[in-house]
Amino acid sequence: MNTPPQVLFVCVSNRGKSVMAEYLTPTITGRIAASSAGTSAKIGGQVNDLSAHVLAEVGADAAGHEPRQLTDELMRAADLVVVVGTADVTPPEGVALEVWDTDEPSERGIDGVERMRLIRDDITHRIRTLADRITQ
Repeated sequence: MNTPPQVLFVCVSNRGKSVMAEYLTPTITGRIAASSAGTSAKIGGQVNDLSAHVLAEVGADAAGHEPRQLTDELMRAADLVVVVGTADVTPPEGVALEVWDTDEPSERGIDGVERMRLIRDDITHRIRTLADRITQ
């Protein structure tokens, strides 16, 4: 039995987009092991309320998530590091990194739960594409 690729999703706070990606991944595919971290994570914080709400709408429970700070060790442990959004990440040598320039509905005047649903749906599509590309 093959072990699934380890994907580390990264955003700035590890309270929104990277959390969505981490918790959506097992609801979308069992072919990727997902985790997340933030470049400026506030330890002791919690997931963004609207992110948790829109995740729950699709059966993903992130209520117990605690933000964690991105480290070189976390990146080295992953098969792939995916930056979800605009976080500035410089990986250690040899670490595979890709950046998802995700939809930002607030730039079009869309906020609140509608904004988060659009972001969730964009990330969902990207996870499906990623799973098809990196797994068999």
